[in-house]
Formats: sequence, structure tokens, C-alpha cells
Amino acid sequence: MSRWATAILAGVLMVASADARDTARHVSTRHVSAPHWIASWGSSQMIADGDNALPADRAAAVTLRQIIRLSAGGDRVRVRLSNAFGTQPLAIGSARIARTTAPATPQVGGGAALTFAGQTGAVIPAGAELYSDPVAMPVAPGADVAISLYLPEAATPQTGHPGARAFSYTLAGDHVANPGFTGATQTTHWYALADLEVSGATTIGANTGTIVAIGDSITDGYGVKPNHNTRWTDVLAERLRGTAATRGIGVVNAGIGGNRILLDGLGPNLMARFDRDVVARSGVRWAILLEGVNDLGVLTREAPATPAQHAAIVAQVTGAYTQLVARAHAHGIKMIGSTITPFGGNDYYHPGPATEADRQAINTFIRTSGTFDAVIDFDRVMRDPEHPDRLAPAYDSGDHLHPSEAGYRKMGEAVPLTLFDKATRQIIGAVAPVPAAPVPVAPVPLKSTTDTRPAIALTFDDIPAHGPLAPGQTRVDVIRGITTALAAARAPAFGFMNAGFGLDNSADAAAAIAAWRAAGLPLGNHTYSHGDLAKVGASAFVADIVRNEAPLERVAKGTEWHWFRYPFLSEGKTLADRDAVRAALKARGYRVAAVTMSFDDYNWNPPYAACAAKRDPAAITTLETGYLAAARTAALASRARAKAQLGHDIPYVLLMHVGAFDARILPRLLRLYTSMGFRFVTLADAEADPYYAAATDLTGPTASPSLQGPPSVAAPVGPPAGLCA
Repeated sequence: MSRWATAILAGVLMVASADARDTARHVSTRHVSAPHWIASWGSSQMIADGDNALPADRAAAVTLRQIIRLSAGGDRVRVRLSNAFGTQPLAIGSARIARTTAPATPQVGGGAALTFAGQTGAVIPAGAELYSDPVAMPVAPGADVAISLYLPEAATPQTGHPGARAFSYTLAGDHVANPGFTGATQTTHWYALADLEVSGATTIGANTGTIVAIGDSITDGYGVKPNHNTRWTDVLAERLRGTAATRGIGVVNAGIGGNRILLDGLGPNLMARFDRDVVARSGVRWAILLEGVNDLGVLTREAPATPAQHAAIVAQVTGAYTQLVARAHAHGIKMIGSTITPFGGNDYYHPGPATEADRQAINTFIRTSGTFDAVIDFDRVMRDPEHPDRLAPAYDSGDHLHPSEAGYRKMGEAVPLTLFDKATRQIIGAVAPVPAAPVPVAPVPLKSTTDTRPAIALTFDDIPAHGPLAPGQTRVDVIRGITTALAAARAPAFGFMNAGFGLDNSADAAAAIAAWRAAGLPLGNHTYSHGDLAKVGASAFVADIVRNEAPLERVAKGTEWHWFRYPFLSEGKTLADRDAVRAALKARGYRVAAVTMSFDDYNWNPPYAACAAKRDPAAITTLETGYLAAARTAALASRARAKAQLGHDIPYVLLMHVGAFDARILPRLLRLYTSMGFRFVTLADAEADPYYAAATDLTGPTASPSLQGPPSVAAPVGPPAGLCA
């Protein structure tokens, strides 16, 4: 080992010398920006032993040629090699990077030698990782490249990633520059290869960065055939490449099959590997966390667990989530939580009702605690509506735990690109063109850890048509008036659509819906016909919900539309109807948009239309004064109820309607709320508060929360009777 110790010392001296040269260069050229590197491909490292290790006859004096598919492209590349789990130094005799010339083969063309501090070889200390020098080599988004490494001696033990889902090749001797690699032996594992990073013109842009998806076998892609590239992360990367604004975003799959959050198993536990697999990677701006199913399954795999053990696993997993989010935020990384997918019926874990209750509890935490910056509800996307504890048959690989390739595609398609690119907040598949371009509503951060002002989430019912119009006014005019006011106030809002209610002009209504979506505002379900559950009964009511889904999905494509608002806020006159509708909503993946602030704004629209028709400005001024007074009184009443019942403010959900008078006075209303100390948040942010648990998790029969009860201030007063009648 003495010659390797000498090599290590020489390498350290070369690095130190290079660092000194770099320091001197940067002192004299501080105005020159350093390259911006992002990870375009990566894998999670672990000990490669047993069947995952290279056999003894192929572990030394051998060339590894490993094929990887990039996500983002660039003008320059560099490779990060790993000896993270080695207990002895790992020698790299020579290395090369090249583009592949034929799929599913080791054949390459051109390429360039990889160097390390200017040398053709390197020694990676035990437990360490090492960058190659940058190489000028333009690579396109989605390109396949080959990394060839010559290993003079065997690693002890080997470091790698078993779940490559791609072919790699070994050939005895130093063949890094051999383009054909004839006679090579095929394997399906990666070794000593941690990352490929890119920089340069094709990655420059405000949205350039890397997404790390970290998780277990469902992220690693268990069941995906080699070289198919159909893991959900591959689908996400493909979608990002398909949009100009997101083409510069890299995707790294940091999944490990069988991995757990809390305990080692296959690979180090998530808490132990998070810094290396997420924080230490170049250019990481987002992390998507999908892990926990193995923690739940192992708990009861061998024997039943006690109630105390079930409670403990939920507390430990959710506590770990909180820790991981804090670590991500400390490095400026947004943390996106993903709900744990169903695994009922799996023969390996054979989960029972208690394990399913644990899963539901953890998923409720993910959805409603506000811990994460955003949530991807894979559970809702993948579950069987008839058996929510199981995967939908169309997405089940057959083991009732891992998705099929169709399931992985569904997951990849379920990730909203709006999480990563503000420019994609636009209408897709609108029902009618909008004559003039509206002003998009500027997004508001998902949550704030420092802003203690009370919050309001603005919601608007009855899109596209509510109440009478003023003379010469159209539904499009109303929507544009509302969206323009929202944009000026930087206030997000959520709309609820009735595809078949109040359509006095179908073309105008269609354009109004398009105008709402073109402003970047989401839509939810308000039933097709705006029927009252108390009058029509559960069966007809659910049918009306379903009837509204197809037109809603067409106009809401690309955004989350599984929010529901009860017409008239009526949840039925019998418990049976209420529970039947909640069960149907739950099965269809909805959350309820509860209401905790309202001043019956709809009452002001008919008198305004009448006063406008009579050209009575004094009467309209009276309406404006009364409307704003009612809004102020209602806001104070809601805060008083919250403090009386809970001892503190909650984020309030305000009910409004897309009426003519609302559009006229909305700028003044938003200024009023601001002057009262309120800030504006999204519906999802507001209902992440635990107060709304019965609305966002419909597992139980509890009615939606509404802050009912007597306030300590007067109730708001409606418009003067008979005004302009």
C-alpha cells in the first residue's frame, strides 16, 4: 500500500497547488463568474456486496463502461466518482467519457479522456469522493453517454448502486479508449459512479437547477426493464425537457430499493444518507421525498406490533420528515413531500388495518402539517377508488406494492411542472380563446416561517357565471376585472366551476373560463348544475360532481383540480347523505374547500346591476360603502370566533363569487384586507393548517370546519332593502 500512500500525497499536493493557482487567479479576476454546475444524472451509493458486487475475476485490472442517460444538457461536463463505502483507497488508472453510438450496446464514438488535477489517473481515499476535471463536451438534454473507468486493483469493499435499470459492461484490461468494447460482459449495476454534472450555455437560466428525487424502490424503479428509462423520475425528466422554460433543470434519482427512513437495511437509512445524496450535490434547488413504506411494512412483517409501537413509528417518521426539511431549508433547498402509496394485499409485508391507519396518519401529516414546501399526492393518483388501501389494478405491477411501468408513467405525469417553473402557470387546453392577454397573478410563496400576520385564502364560486350583469357587461369582463385586481395585489385565488349552471351565453361563459385559467388561476369542482345536496340527495349529487369532472379536467389540465366546494355550503340534511358524499369525494381524491370567512357578497350583485341600469351613482356609492363595511365586520367576526374557539388565528378561507359588483370593488376590498393586517395565501397553504383536517382528509364522517358560533362582534349587514328596485 506504500505506493498508493505516495500517490495520495502527490494527489494532495497537486490539488493544493491547483487550489493555490485558482485562488491567485480569482484574486485577480473576481469579476469572472465561476461555472454554474448542476447534477444532470446521479445515483445513491451503497456497499455493493453479494450478488450486487463485481465477481472476483472482474473486480481488478478491468475496464467498466457504464451507460447513463442525462436529464439537462450543457457545454461542459464533469464526473464525480465514489469510494464512499471503501475501507481502502481506490485507484483509477484511466477514465474516459463518450457519447454512445448504438442503444443497449457498449459502442461509443469520439469522446474525451477524463483527468484529475491534470493527471490521467487518481486515487480516491477510503470513504471519499472525487471530481474529474471539466471537459469541453456539448451534450444534449436526454443524451446517453458512457463513462469508462479502468480499475487496476479491486475496491475493498465495492461502492456502487445495484438498481441501475441499465446495462453496464466489463472488459479485462485497460480499454477506456476502445470504441467497440468487443467481448465485454454485461451487468445491470453501476460502480463507483455518483454524478455527472453539466454547465454552460444550455443550462443558463433563472430556473436552472437540479431536482433530487430521494426514496426507496418505488423511486429507484423496481420492475423497470434495463434501458427502458421508464421510472417516474425518467418521465418527469422527459416532461421537463419538453418545455423550453424547464429544459435546463436536471433530475437525479436517489432511490434505493428497500431503503428505510429510520433504520439501515438495503443501503444506509435516509437520515444518514440525506446530506450526501441531496445537500452535497451541485445545483440542487428541489428535493422530492417519497419514503416510508418500508418502515411501515417491516414493523409488522414478522409479528404484530403493539398500539404503542404503531404510534411510535408514526411519530418517528413524521419527526424525521421535519428534520429532513430543516436540513434542506438550511441549504436553500425546497422540500416537496410525497404521500406514501398504498400496499394493501402485498404478500411480503401483509399489512393489516393498523398499518393502513399508520399510512393514513403519515399521509395526513404530509398533506396538512405545512412542514413541506409543497405536496405531491401520489396516494391519490395511484390508489384504487373502490379499495383505497390498494394500488389501482391498472398501475399495479402485480405484487401490490410496486407500480407497473404504466403506474410509474402516471406518477411522473402527476408531478406539476409549476413546482419548478413559474412560466408554466398558464392555460392549457382552454375551451375558448381569450381576446386579450390577461395579467397573470404573481405567485405567493407557499409558506412563511416569519410572517405572523393573519392570512386569507381567496376563493371564488360559480365560475363562469354568477348573478346579473350591468348593461353592456360580459362574463369575460367580470373575470378580467377580478383577475386584474388579484394580479395588482399579488393575491392568489382559487375558483370553483359549474360547467352547466347559469350559462346565459355559452360562448361568453367559455371565454370567461379561459380568461380565469389564462391568468394562471386554478379551478376546482362546484358540481355541474349547482344543486343543493339537501334537496337532490346523495346519489344525484355525486352524479353531478362526476358530470363536472370531464369539462373541468379539460380546462384545468396541468393544475390540481381535485378541490370541491359544496353549493350553498350544504352538506345535506341527513347524516347518511353527508357521509355518502364524503365517501365518494374521498374515493375520487378530493379535498373540500371549507369556508371560514364570508359576508354574503352575492347579495350585493343584483342591486348593483339594477343601480347600474338606472345610472344611479349615489346608490352605487351606498352599495360600495356598505359592502366594504360588511367585509370588515365579517373579518373581525371570523377572527373573534377563531380566538374564542381555538385561542389563536387560523388561515381563513374567504368565500366570494364572480359577480359584477365583486369585480368592480375587488381592488378596494383587497386594500381593505391589507390595511387590516391580512396577507394573502393559497387555498392549499390555508388548509394545510391542522384546523382543516376534516376537510382535507375525508376519512372520517365529520362535517367540514366552518367556525360556526356566535362572534364577539356584530354580524355583517346586507345591502339596503329595495335599493334601485
